[in-house]
Amino acid sequence: MIQFRDLGAQYQAMKEDIDAGIQNVISTSHFISGPQVRMLEEKLAEYVGVRHCITCANGTDAIKLGLMAWKIGPGDAVFVPDFTFFSSGECPADLGARPVFVDVDDRTYNMDPQKLEQAIINIIEEGKNIPRAVVAVDLFGLPADYDRIKPICRKYNLLLLEDGAQGFGGSIRGKKACGFGDISTTSFFPAKPLGCYGDGGAIFTDDDDWAALIHSYCVHGKNKEDKYNNVRIGMNSRLDTIQAAVLLTKLRAFQEYELEAVNRVASLYNEMLRDSGALVPEINDGFVSSWAQYTIQIKNGRDYVQEKLREVGIPSMVYYPKPMHLQGAFSETVSVFADCKVSERLCKTVLSLPMHPYLENETVRTIASVVKSLLQ
Repeated sequence: MIQFRDLGAQYQAMKEDIDAGIQNVISTSHFISGPQVRMLEEKLAEYVGVRHCITCANGTDAIKLGLMAWKIGPGDAVFVPDFTFFSSGECPADLGARPVFVDVDDRTYNMDPQKLEQAIINIIEEGKNIPRAVVAVDLFGLPADYDRIKPICRKYNLLLLEDGAQGFGGSIRGKKACGFGDISTTSFFPAKPLGCYGDGGAIFTDDDDWAALIHSYCVHGKNKEDKYNNVRIGMNSRLDTIQAAVLLTKLRAFQEYELEAVNRVASLYNEMLRDSGALVPEINDGFVSSWAQYTIQIKNGRDYVQEKLREVGIPSMVYYPKPMHLQGAFSETVSVFADCKVSERLCKTVLSLPMHPYLENETVRTIASVVKSLLQ
């Protein structure tokens, strides 16, 4: 049976090392903040190429912690792509800030830099909120266009948070995702490019003061020297040691062969589907995707294709069926008036096909052939 993301095959490929890592944690009983957590943080920081990595309980907490370090709150405007998972906009809203939804590029699915600048100008001219930060998402594994987004942030004195929940392992001309933001974040949800066996997340930065502050926020706002002297209001957001042990094994496999394997799968999909009538993902020169999803666009009959794929045992998913500005949580806010026509159209046309490092070439050919037959 074809799996959308085959975590079972992944486990079998590294079962011995994962089992040993988990057993070691159980045997030593260091379930919270064990040595594996710090070891993982060091390896992740080295891989991404930043000074600090702070692990936490999940990717949503990671975004919120980054924004908390910047004291984002009421009166602030935070610019977020309209076509993404809810957390990207939820976190600034939860802190009392105004998420301003920005339309995306229709081929890369990432924030459109030109529309970002126009959104910033609109907020400045409106005069009701102070532009403070941009949350740029590396959607489906592809880094956002930081060559254009970062100069816009500098021009308007905005902080840049890179939401790399789907982008870990991607790169631009050799520089790794999760290293482009003033603060960057990722998620270790099981289906992510690098996933654990539960929830988990991480924050990356080169700034020593922000890193120290985030460390404190993660553990109830504790003082570094005295953990029972809570000097600020924080949260309880730590990565379990068992999850760190799992990730240490998975990170090694991710570096050694998984990233290369998903790019092989994507190349084969592109080759077979390029003339199918569907629009295949577009990767700019110098960019590498970690392929959290392989997403095509079907201009007409998307739901029909998905149903027929289901009938022959091929899973598929729609990421995402509703843009951010039309989510129910924002239904009584000015967000519903966001001009995000590309995002609205994508929600009606995108379809994600099975994608993971353990897909055999023959399986990819079978999936692509069925898709092509349904589009002809």
